[in-house]
Amino acid sequence: MATPGPHQNWSPISARQQAASAVGMPKMPRIPLTPRERALVRTLRTPAVVQRWLNALAYNTEADGESQRSFRGVVRTQSAHCLEAALFAAVVLEQHGYPPLVMSLESHDNLDHVVFVYHSAGGWGSIARSRDPGLHGRRPVFRTVRELARSYVEPYVDYSGRLRGYGVANLAEAMGSYDWRWAPGNVWKVEQMLIDWPHVRLKSSDARYRVLKRKYREFREANDDRKPVYYSGRERWAPLPPEFTRGGRAASRRS
Repeated sequence: MATPGPHQNWSPISARQQAASAVGMPKMPRIPLTPRERALVRTLRTPAVVQRWLNALAYNTEADGESQRSFRGVVRTQSAHCLEAALFAAVVLEQHGYPPLVMSLESHDNLDHVVFVYHSAGGWGSIARSRDPGLHGRRPVFRTVRELARSYVEPYVDYSGRLRGYGVANLAEAMGSYDWRWAPGNVWKVEQMLIDWPHVRLKSSDARYRVLKRKYREFREANDDRKPVYYSGRERWAPLPPEFTRGGRAASRRS
C-alpha cells in the first residue's frame, strides 16, 4: 500500500476498531493530518506511551490567557493543562481503537479536574496532567470507574479541594458534530459540557477530610512548599512528570 501524501486523509485503524465496525459500530472519521501530527499519532500507540509524552511537556499555566486547546493546539504549543491533556489523549488513542472517554472530577471549590479513562485487560486506568502529583494518571488496575475515581479522593485534598463526584462522557457522542478534535482555536464547549454533565456522588468522611487537610498544610509548611506524594496506593499511579520526581516545586493552583 502506498504511503499517504502530506495532505491525504490518514487514520491508523486498529484491530479493535475493525472488530467494532464488523458489529455495526460507527467507523472512525478519516482525518487530514500534517506530517508531524501523523508521525506523532503513529508513535503514541498505547496509554502508557501517551502518558510519558504528556509528562515531558511543559504544563500550560495559561500565562497568556485562559485556553482550552484541542489535540492540534497541544501539538503546536507543546504544552497542556488537564483538559487539554485529556483531549489530546482521547484523539490519539481513538485512532488506535480506544473510545474517547473523559472523566470529570468535581470538587466543592469548583477547581475540577479532567482525565482520559480507558479499559484494558487489567481493568480501568487513566491518563492525566496536573500541577498536583497525585492527580496524574493511574495504571489500568481498577475494577470499576468508580474505584478509579476514588483513587483521586485523598490526593485531591489541599487547602480547598475535596472531591464530591465524578462523571464519564464519551466525547464522540456528547459533542456531536462539534470539532473538539482538530479545532485550531479554543474548544470551550467541551469544558461547559463537562460542567453540565451528570456526576455521580462520591461520599467521604468529614473527619478524614479534616485530617488530610491538616496533614497537607503541615507538609507544605515543613517542606519549603513542596507538594506531597506520601499517599497510599502509589503503586497504582502512572509514572509522574520529572518536576515531581526531582524535588521540584510546583505551582499551588490545581489542574
